[in-house]
Amino acid sequence: MAKYNILIVEDHALTRFGLKTAFESADCLAEIYEASKAQTGIDIVEKENIDVVIMDLGLPDMNGIEAAKIIKQKHPEIKVIILSSHEQQEDVIKSVKAGASAYCTKDVAPDKLISIVESVIKGAAWFDPKVAGYVLNAAVAYEKEDKNPPDTDAKQEKTADTNLTTREKQVLALIVEGFSNSDIAKKLDVSVNTTKAHVCNILQKLSVSDRTQAAIKAIKDHII
Repeated sequence: MAKYNILIVEDHALTRFGLKTAFESADCLAEIYEASKAQTGIDIVEKENIDVVIMDLGLPDMNGIEAAKIIKQKHPEIKVIILSSHEQQEDVIKSVKAGASAYCTKDVAPDKLISIVESVIKGAAWFDPKVAGYVLNAAVAYEKEDKNPPDTDAKQEKTADTNLTTREKQVLALIVEGFSNSDIAKKLDVSVNTTKAHVCNILQKLSVSDRTQAAIKAIKDHII
C-alpha cells in the first residue's frame, strides 16, 4: 500500500484519536499530522508536505469549508476530504465549490475512509451516497446554465486523460443524463450486456465505484 502524509483537522480529541488509530492500523501513512483548529491546519500545510487533509466541518475558529478553500487556493494538488456529522445540501455544495474531493459523514467505516483516501489520491471524487445526489444535481445545473464549474481540482488542473473510447464517452454522457443500462442499450442500439461491459470499463478507468461517482467526475473533470 502506498504511503501518504495525512493531516487530520478535527476539534474533538476522541474523534481525532480514532481517525489516527484507524490509519496507523492500516499502515498507509508516511506520517500523520493533527490539528484541533483550522488555522493550525493551514499552518501545517504551509510547512509540511501534505497529500490529504481530512477536514471537520465544524471547527471553533473557522468553518472547515472556508479552511478547505484557503488550502486549495494555495495548494491545488492537496486533496481535501470533508468530514461532517450532518448531510445538509448547502454544506455539501459549498464543499464542492471550495475544492473538496470527498464529503463523508462521520459514521463512515474506518476501512471505507482509508479506501476513499486512496481514491482521491488517484484523482477520483467520492461523496457519501446520502449526499451524492446533491452534488450531481448541482453539477448538472451548472452545465445546463453554462456557468463556470465549481472551484475543484478539475478547474485547477488540466482535464484528466481517462483513455475512454468514443463509445464509452457516449455511454458516460447518457449516464450523466440519468439513463438506465436498458435505456442506454436502446439509444445506442446495442445489447444490455454490452452496455454493462462499457459501464464496468468506465468505472474502472475513472477509478470510481458507482454510476453516480462516474457522473460527478465526468462533469467536474470536463470529460464529456
